Amino acid sequence: MRVVKKALVIGGGVAGIQAALDIADGGYQVILVEKTPSIGGHMAQYAEVFPTLDCPQCILTPKMVDVGQHPNITLLTYAEVQKVSGEVGNFQVEILQKARKVDHTKCTGCGTCWQKCPEKIPSEYDAGVADRAAIYIPFAQAVPAKAVIDTEHCRYIKYLDFMESGAEGKKPPQCRICERLCPAGAIYWEQEDEIITEQVGAIVVATGFDLMPVERLPEYADDPDVIDGIQFERILCPGGPTAGVVHRPSDGKTPKEVVFVSCAGSRDPEHGVPHCSRVCCMYLAKQAMLFKHAVHDGQTHIFYIDTRTTGKGYEEFLQRTMAEGTVYLRGKVSRIYRDGDKIKVMGVDTLSGKQVEVSADLVVLGMAMLPSIGSQELADRLGITTNEQGFFTENHIKIDPLESTCPGIYLAGAAQGPKDIPDSVAQGSGAASKVLGLFARSEKTPEGLTVS
Repeated sequence: MRVVKKALVIGGGVAGIQAALDIADGGYQVILVEKTPSIGGHMAQYAEVFPTLDCPQCILTPKMVDVGQHPNITLLTYAEVQKVSGEVGNFQVEILQKARKVDHTKCTGCGTCWQKCPEKIPSEYDAGVADRAAIYIPFAQAVPAKAVIDTEHCRYIKYLDFMESGAEGKKPPQCRICERLCPAGAIYWEQEDEIITEQVGAIVVATGFDLMPVERLPEYADDPDVIDGIQFERILCPGGPTAGVVHRPSDGKTPKEVVFVSCAGSRDPEHGVPHCSRVCCMYLAKQAMLFKHAVHDGQTHIFYIDTRTTGKGYEEFLQRTMAEGTVYLRGKVSRIYRDGDKIKVMGVDTLSGKQVEVSADLVVLGMAMLPSIGSQELADRLGITTNEQGFFTENHIKIDPLESTCPGIYLAGAAQGPKDIPDSVAQGSGAASKVLGLFARSEKTPEGLTVS
């Protein structure tokens, strides 16, 4: 059977971006599907990246722009794969393009709409540290830099739903401020969801990760000053909601003492996460360093089980963090609780065998890395398997780590398991090389498995 020489890449983080660019540069058409309004993934949220402390946007943004402008790449954001059938070399794919309620052929990304929109909700990009409007572009460097209306929170959409339902009671406001103010006339209320059908020869799954919700660790308290690592990244980021000025979420004061908790949920079978999340040791060390750079008289403690620094330059970076004054306490944290204006962190120092209690203004949790939300549903649609933790299963962990359990469907980045940026990029390129190798053949051999 003839090989269809077009690829589908699912997921627009750094691994998916790299895979799409490599396949496209090889001369083949690529469809890149991303479920959020912009590509970029988690890397776009970070303040700086270890061990070089480079600006992640300076590394990532040019690749994002290349994706948006590449003649061989069709970019579908705010979209999800709904159905897959066929076999290696010839997959039929149905993609749901969700209605944005904005005409992207007219929208210029000027910002008038979201600056005036009265409905504010927590920003996913800023991890809830700041709010966004119901009509929005996720972040300044977004690709595409086009607005999307959040139909779940838009006041006018709520009004239309209320009127259509025939419900009694007070009508929601009609609003429509964005429509009245848009200089390009880009608001498109009549736009509906659309099913796009494509035929591809290979699929790369690069759906990334999500962090375990803090709520799954009740012993670590429901407190505004107990936050996760991505929230602290947004606080530290010079382009973030606080412009890099470190504030406590509860009162806006500058914290002087910050405690970091590594393996918060990871290596913890009781909470269903027996695996190591691989990057927590390094990003908490980085955040401790960046905090001390921002608050010169700040004090930092890191509770850890073991330090795992497996990348190039990582151990040296960890030693630098220690040399700059971060105190490492080897032991698990048993409880975090509020005590007046302070947060108390109780744990044990296994090196001394003593119970310890550290007083903090802010606590940062290195939460476990989990498969991205919806991974199992996608696996079912693709006809591939996942492991006990929900990450996509490779064909062979040693000699075939890029191929899934279905020929023609490849894995890249944290979709296959926790990994850092260099490994994600390398695996994205590796998956692309598999696709290019398949496309180099005019006929598919051997016979593949059929997805139904």
